[in-house]
Amino acid sequence: MKIVKKLYQYACLYKKIIIAALIMLSISVAADLAGPFVAKKVIDSHVLGIESPWYETAKSKDAVSYQDTWYKRGSYFADNEQKGQEVRILQTGTKFVFVEELVPFEGKRTLTDSTLSVTKNNETREYEAQVLSKRELMAFYQPEISRIALLLAFYLGLVILSSIFQYGQSYYLQKAANRIIQRMRNDIFTHISRLPIRYFDNLPAGKVVARITNDTEAIRELYVTVLANFFSGTINIIGVFIALYILEPVIALIALLVIPILVVWTYVYRKFASKYNQIIRARISDINGMINESISGMSIIQAFSREKDTEKSFEKMNHEHFTYQNKMLNLNSLTGHNMVSVLRNIALVAFIWYFGGQSLTASSAVSLGMLYAIVNLINRLLQPVQGIVNQFANLEQALVAGERAFSLLDEPGIRVSDGKINRYQGDVEFKDVSFAYKEDEYVLKNISFTAKQGETVALVGHTGSGKSSIMNLLFRFYDPSKGTVTIDGRDITEIPHQTLREHMGIVLQDPYLFTGTIASNINLGNENISKEKIEKALREVGGDTVLNHLPLGLDEPVVEKGSTLSSGQRQLISFARALAFDPAILILDEATASIDTETEAIIQQGMDVLKQGRTTFIIAHRLSTIKNADQILVLDKGRIVEKGSHDELIASKGKYHQMYELQKGKNKGLAG
Repeated sequence: MKIVKKLYQYACLYKKIIIAALIMLSISVAADLAGPFVAKKVIDSHVLGIESPWYETAKSKDAVSYQDTWYKRGSYFADNEQKGQEVRILQTGTKFVFVEELVPFEGKRTLTDSTLSVTKNNETREYEAQVLSKRELMAFYQPEISRIALLLAFYLGLVILSSIFQYGQSYYLQKAANRIIQRMRNDIFTHISRLPIRYFDNLPAGKVVARITNDTEAIRELYVTVLANFFSGTINIIGVFIALYILEPVIALIALLVIPILVVWTYVYRKFASKYNQIIRARISDINGMINESISGMSIIQAFSREKDTEKSFEKMNHEHFTYQNKMLNLNSLTGHNMVSVLRNIALVAFIWYFGGQSLTASSAVSLGMLYAIVNLINRLLQPVQGIVNQFANLEQALVAGERAFSLLDEPGIRVSDGKINRYQGDVEFKDVSFAYKEDEYVLKNISFTAKQGETVALVGHTGSGKSSIMNLLFRFYDPSKGTVTIDGRDITEIPHQTLREHMGIVLQDPYLFTGTIASNINLGNENISKEKIEKALREVGGDTVLNHLPLGLDEPVVEKGSTLSSGQRQLISFARALAFDPAILILDEATASIDTETEAIIQQGMDVLKQGRTTFIIAHRLSTIKNADQILVLDKGRIVEKGSHDELIASKGKYHQMYELQKGKNKGLAG
């Protein structure tokens, strides 16, 4: 699968950390799985080991005194140590009895007075027996206490070791996951800045934000929780199979039935979960997009009393998200705990069937320690299975989120070039340029004009006539559908995007300011633009007279979009930014359209400074601001219908003249 491959490639970037975590996990699991073997040893060899053969002996280590005679378990005799008469200590009901002879016969035991009867297959044998008091019984257990304590200390050491390595694997897996997500978010954010402007035409900002934040967070859960549970579960399951095989091969083979059941259940789960998660992630993006849009346009929503309609639209998306979250909840409920219960019942039935069908003979009997170890291991087998099953939801979410995030990374981006280019002279030429945002829907048709170095070219026309599209082509936000655009005789499509824009500047009608300070919004983090240069740029465009009342001056904080500043202040900062970068080609996109008359007068003076020695393009609705332009291009429906200076166009009595007279009449009407 393509998504899994990419997730694996990101994991490989930090494979050393992940491998270290998995090694720690393996040690932790191995230490943990030693527990049932220790318990089996304690039960069979020491708790129930009292029923193993005892022999008369002399007073020595591990020997127990009973009725003035010393006895020792056969397994505690040294190789050269002599053994006396064999005796046995046996349990019957809640009592333990001492029998002064060999009892080879296994079966059901009953005690009548001082006679022990052992019955099997309708055959009964009787032995003379003495009931042991609690003190006498504890005396026979005395040699076992130190050995049990040693085993318990060993087990405690394993638990501590397992805990230490469990902590280590958790720490390093989370560390690796955080680094992977940090790298992934950086890659996505960096790639976004390389995507062509066309990509964002139909993609709301909120949806892009959701892919960088929500989707990558879901992927983080994959590396931290899902990966840990899957690897831990897999290693545990393998370890349990090995342990079961060591104890009882047949049980291990029966337990293998868990694997095909788990595979089938996984397939069924993913079939439904994938569809649900696709819709859930899409609705989260839609919700983020709408929240982002609503916050940005809250003044319009409230001004036009659209709160109820906006609430209904949001509730519709939110309800759909809620519906599919419930479907996922039902699916997880059906395939989580219930699945493990089914597997546990199957395992226990198989276990009872296998051992219940055997005769309880000395050769085939299952010891209590063995029984405990196998039941313990079966439960340990089902615990990681439950852990894996419970992570299906996170796995599906991560895969869906990964698909969305990587689809963004797969979008063809613009190659970033570090190449430099000499400052332009500033000769710009459009040759028979046509352009369409959508195929065959041309917004520019056969556009041809030349702007010489240092000239000011104004673009005028009604909304939708193509003015901004010409500037988009010059900046290479888009490339022409037909024709060529050249700077100093060189086709701009042959120049890398970043290199092309190095000596170009733009001032927009609604300038965008970033969170930071006034100074950081002018130099945009460029260390080559000093504070002195910033101050000079502000002074030359007249910004010092408007901004001097701010308490912190250049260090005055700016919030997102500069919402605490007036439109005139924002525009002056934008002008100073353009001047500080000293572009050879400057574009003023309706730069004075949304400011007051007083500030416009200041900006007009600044514009004269800004235009000196630069090829300047001005997009303007206020025709009074472009009287001094060297060349005015009048556009209508994507074509240049008139071209010339202000005086020439007025004299021609064409479209420009009509527009100018119309604006002049409106201004007179407003003045009156």
